[in-house]
Amino acid sequence: MRVFLAHTPEMRANYYGARALAELRKVADVTLHEGAETLSGAALAAAAAGCQAIIADRATPGMAATFDQSPDLLAFLRVAVDVSTIDIAAASRHGVLVTQATPGFVDSVAELAIGMMVDLARGISGYAAAFQAGRVPEPRMGRQLAGRTLGLIGYGRIARRVAQIAVAMRMRVLANDPYATIADPGVESVPMDRLLAESDVVMPLAVANDATRHVVDAAALAAMRRGVLLVNLSRGQLVDEAALAAALDSGQVAAAAMDVGMAPDQWPHPALAARPNVIATPHIGGLTPEAAEHQAMDTVRQVAALAAGRVPDGTMNLDRAHRLARLGINAGAAPGGG
Repeated sequence: MRVFLAHTPEMRANYYGARALAELRKVADVTLHEGAETLSGAALAAAAAGCQAIIADRATPGMAATFDQSPDLLAFLRVAVDVSTIDIAAASRHGVLVTQATPGFVDSVAELAIGMMVDLARGISGYAAAFQAGRVPEPRMGRQLAGRTLGLIGYGRIARRVAQIAVAMRMRVLANDPYATIADPGVESVPMDRLLAESDVVMPLAVANDATRHVVDAAALAAMRRGVLLVNLSRGQLVDEAALAAALDSGQVAAAAMDVGMAPDQWPHPALAARPNVIATPHIGGLTPEAAEHQAMDTVRQVAALAAGRVPDGTMNLDRAHRLARLGINAGAAPGGG
């Protein structure tokens, strides 16, 4: 089976890794993208010409133009949970299977969330930057987190892990998620208005969709306690960045930390990241060897299943993936079946 790995060399080093690549080469003939620029559309189709599968990092979109011009393509495998940049309808029109990886980044992102919360509470980054610039910083009173209230908007895997750690830190934890059962020890399920009004730290960790776009908007920010801390590691579109900038200016939000934003590849917006009351990182939540290898190995197993004539795990449009018949795969079969 011929596979095109769409990661640039930099993305490959960070998000695929030597072990996963070696395992992939055991089950497929692999062509690597060696250019520095992310491929998309017709350019991606041309680079992957003749390949039966494309393995795409989160920065590589699955556009209609790619599927329109890839007659040999059977599967488009995303090395991430997020498939929002894949035109699944276009893939389905051509009978191309789309898959996603499982979330192996829960601990990695949760640990960053806790680190950012502590940093905002104690000003660690600011002190370090001053010393590194040759200045002696003035000590300021920080915030103890034990006894404070953390509000989690959304209660998926990452939020649950953050809650466990926060409870161990003796924080009070509130959570709001209309689609989740919230029954973990030390976590109270509350309406959104209570969460906003009572939290010292607010952390949006909801799934990004039309319903949650700008769930943290001007009205939500105004309903929070004055001087609240905001931490966003989920998706940039959960937060109205213009409203956040205004709230930072007014002091309604004392400080914010963000690993995501509306810049390309979900990076924080440079104008927000440059502010002195903002801590920003370039979408590194899942950038640990354990997290990256977990998702890379998911795609290795998916390719191995396809090469063996089996339905892989993580399928998004199995009922429309009629090109799998070229591999002798019944698109109606259950994942892992023959």
